[in-house]
Amino acid sequence: MKKKVLACVLSGILAVSIFGCGSKSMMATESAVADSAAYDDMAYDSGYDTTEAASAEEAGSGAVTSENGIEEVQETDRKLIRNVNLSLQTKEFDTVLDNMSQKIKDLGGYIQDSSVWGSSSDYSSSRSASYTLRIPSDKLDEFIDVVETLGNVTYKNESVDDVTLRYVDVDSHKKALETEQERLLALLEKAENVEDIITIENRLSDVRYELENYESQIRLLDNQIDYSTVYVDISEVFRVTDTGKQGFFEEVASRFSDSVYVVLMGLRGFAIGILGSLPILVVWGVILAVVVILLRKFVFKKSKKNKKNTDQTSENQQ
Repeated sequence: MKKKVLACVLSGILAVSIFGCGSKSMMATESAVADSAAYDDMAYDSGYDTTEAASAEEAGSGAVTSENGIEEVQETDRKLIRNVNLSLQTKEFDTVLDNMSQKIKDLGGYIQDSSVWGSSSDYSSSRSASYTLRIPSDKLDEFIDVVETLGNVTYKNESVDDVTLRYVDVDSHKKALETEQERLLALLEKAENVEDIITIENRLSDVRYELENYESQIRLLDNQIDYSTVYVDISEVFRVTDTGKQGFFEEVASRFSDSVYVVLMGLRGFAIGILGSLPILVVWGVILAVVVILLRKFVFKKSKKNKKNTDQTSENQQ
């Protein structure tokens, strides 16, 4: 009789976890529906107030129930994930990197990933940097305002992902599993035979596994919500691109200026290439001069020999 009552209690617990989590199998659902009344009686006899527990769970979920019974989320409890993409141009590459790094530390953020490539002495290309930053969400706007003053912004994009409903759903599943875990632990203390203990511990193991999964999801969401992700690309340039709106003549003048700049930069690169390669050119010039001198001597000797042979032939014929 005692085993039968315990079986009914366990079936009732399965029923509550099924309706709270929505992750139980069809076989367990059929068994729980048939015996859920037995668990309610057991909970009532043990002094457990299911109405109070449900109210507490709803209060902790950050959701309210409207007059028509539909669960709604308050605006102040919304969970938002913000991501920002920025591209900058600057003539002061090192200064921008130092100032940005200092601002990240001041705001309590951190650099998740960074890459810097190029060389300041390479005339054919300038330096570039790419950063993935994590900035506290409440400091994001302040950080963006500072970064925009460090260089010329050529691209900016911001996306906001509202994960409120997902967060509430995961949190509700987590709380339901915590409630079931507490009930199972209470039953485990009252269990007297090995069979009942094994049955309860097996269910406890499943509940703890699912609970860890939902807790991991909560931690991940909290991290993405509390720390916004900012992707920053920084390019070192000799001339900053004008991103403002221009009239017809202003645009013509800007294009003409750009063309002159390209030509001058090309000549500059050519001159730097020639002067930078001067030692190599001198060596090759010396080698070429030696080869030319040797060839001239060889040709001169051969020509002189041919002339001598020609003169001897002419004398013999005479």
